Amino acid sequence: MYEKTIILIVLSHVLAFACMGQSSNERILKELDEVIGKKKEHCEERERTIAQLKQRLANEYDNAQRYTICSELFTQYLHYQADSALHYVDEMERYVGSEKPQRAEADVIINRADAMGVMGAYNEALQTLEQIDRNLVTPDVRLKYYYAMRTYYGWMADYTIILSEKEKYIRKTACYRDSVLMLVPEGPGRSISLAEKMLIESQFDAAIPVLNKTLSAPMSMQEKAYVNYTLASVYEAKGDVEMQIYYLAQTAIIDLTMAVREYASLQRLAWVLYRQGDIERAYRYLRCSMEDAVACNARLRFLEVTEVFPIVNDAYSDSVANERRMMNIFFFTLAVIAVLLVIVALRLYSWNKKLSLMRVNLSAANEELKTVNEKLAQTGKIKEVYIANYLDRCVSYLDKLEQYRRSLEKLAMASRIDDLFKAIRSDQFLRDERKDFYMEFDKSFLELFPNFIDDFNALLTDDGKIYPKKGELLSTELRIFALIRLGVTDTARIAHFLGYSLATVYNYRSRIRNKVKFNKETFEQDVMKL
Repeated sequence: MYEKTIILIVLSHVLAFACMGQSSNERILKELDEVIGKKKEHCEERERTIAQLKQRLANEYDNAQRYTICSELFTQYLHYQADSALHYVDEMERYVGSEKPQRAEADVIINRADAMGVMGAYNEALQTLEQIDRNLVTPDVRLKYYYAMRTYYGWMADYTIILSEKEKYIRKTACYRDSVLMLVPEGPGRSISLAEKMLIESQFDAAIPVLNKTLSAPMSMQEKAYVNYTLASVYEAKGDVEMQIYYLAQTAIIDLTMAVREYASLQRLAWVLYRQGDIERAYRYLRCSMEDAVACNARLRFLEVTEVFPIVNDAYSDSVANERRMMNIFFFTLAVIAVLLVIVALRLYSWNKKLSLMRVNLSAANEELKTVNEKLAQTGKIKEVYIANYLDRCVSYLDKLEQYRRSLEKLAMASRIDDLFKAIRSDQFLRDERKDFYMEFDKSFLELFPNFIDDFNALLTDDGKIYPKKGELLSTELRIFALIRLGVTDTARIAHFLGYSLATVYNYRSRIRNKVKFNKETFEQDVMKL
């Protein structure tokens, strides 16, 4: 808020002395001015989308869906509020499921690096990306990795002021761009990368038709912004300022309409307009860019704006006739820069402390994740065994029902009415089926937990130990606690499963609890851990 106040004060002085630069792009610049005036509305629309996603996340219990929603929230926040984007990367990591875990883990790593890059933590971003072994991932993940590495070295090239280092990062950017071109399919993404390559190789006239053709094809708004921004870079290299302004304005309109806060188009446009003499617009655009960079915590964009801002301020200061006011503005500007530097230093210090704490928390979270993965693996095995047995049992039961129906049909066709009624009234069929069902349940359970009986008896006193009788796999008591081990703890469900009354099951559970060797209160929880 303090920075915004400073900019508004300086802007009020600039408006008194600024001269308006007119160009053939006045219409597109006025359209951009209107979009900037509605920036709050566009941000509110994005906030509503984010709020809806958060509500869906709060009401969702499936981890796979939670992962997807967190991924959508990350996308919404990445160029809008980088701190929150990083938070939802951590949330994605919590919900990485058993289906395609390697792909999900790679997405988490790349997303984390993207968020760190936006926040200016470039070393951390590279260290994060180096966790990925590109030889072990699928081509689509490898393509995403190449995009991330190209972006990273592009950041470093923009950020570095040492010429030799900048050239090194530009070469690496070109190298990863070539890797992208080897994998990216036909479409806007390929056209943009190809045009960037042509731009680096000074093939300006070849790049323009590629990008113009791409603009006429269906694409997302984000892709359209990239195409326009690349066209602006090509025309800048050609020295065509009017076309450069036009495509930078088009890019800025798309960025602000989508409520993107991390962008380069508007500050670049402000600098071009400043050189064209449109000081008033340059100031407004820089103010908008600075506000968005601070709100997004986009360090590189913030530094880009603060690089340009003193130059524009100097132009304003030179136009002031009063020497006293000019000196006041000079010292005032120095004070603003000092305050901004202190704020940046404090934020960096605070971020380093948070990062250290994050590493500690991440280590603890990894240990918890290992435990959860082990439990998930066991749960998956239980599901596989019981689903297979359930299907086999269903098929077998259907076959027996068909045989039973045919036997009744034969009795009816033979007019053996007495035998027919006798067969219908008999419950022997049901008793046999229930007995077979329990035998199958016991066999399946002991396949999964072969040491269950011994482990269960270890929780009981010597005179309270329970063993199945001859011809049994599990006794009634053992079968009740086998169901509890599988997570069926409700007495009504257990009674329904075993064909007993609620009172009978309750009495069994109470009787066994009285024979517990250690803590009776946690006995059933201990059984579930066997």
